[in-house]
Amino acid sequence: MILENIKVIAFDADDTLWVNEPFFRSAEAKFEQILEKYLGPRDVQKALYENEVKNLHLFGYGAKGFMLAMIETALELTKYEIAGEDIQKLINMGKEILSYKIDLYDQVPETLDYLSSRFKVICITKGDLLDQESKVARSGMGDFFDSIHVVNDKKPETYSKIIDKLQVKPEEFIMIGNSLKSDILPVVEIGGRAIYIPCEQPWAHELVADDQVDKSTFIELSSMKEFLSKIKE
Repeated sequence: MILENIKVIAFDADDTLWVNEPFFRSAEAKFEQILEKYLGPRDVQKALYENEVKNLHLFGYGAKGFMLAMIETALELTKYEIAGEDIQKLINMGKEILSYKIDLYDQVPETLDYLSSRFKVICITKGDLLDQESKVARSGMGDFFDSIHVVNDKKPETYSKIIDKLQVKPEEFIMIGNSLKSDILPVVEIGGRAIYIPCEQPWAHELVADDQVDKSTFIELSSMKEFLSKIKE
């Protein structure tokens, strides 16, 4: 059985339970359009990404840090000539990401409903506390979780602390998520189990080179629907 000897099942949130990354990609395309009148046709994504990553230790993950990175990048690339009304457009784009309608992946409610009556089910999500709590509330999935953990980053020690608080062994813990870097490899490293469900548009910062991944250490499935089918076998 895929969940044999498991006591705690943890889910990532963004791009595991609901669609998230496409909203950022859409904003990036609009960002490029706004800057085109100042710079002409030009790829501005590299500069934006570099500012996002550079500021992670200050602003953390999520829409607020992304919005600030857009503003900083726009100021730098236009040599501070960008109009105030265009800065306002960038702020509005950030607000839109912070309030988008939650689009759950197929079979997510059914999966959480099935598991929550049989296991301790928790959510471990990375990002801004207010933003992540808002998304969980808007999703309507909050009541399925025994606890929700919003963390600044997902490293082996992050998972170890949570597992210790839950008073279970690593091998009794399984993480389901879309990011090898954040959801899968750190859990495997501490002796836990993991199920990888890739999303269609992963953020570049979450990508891991193939030669750094031992696929024999975790399970890969195509969708939440397949996961639900497997656990009912």
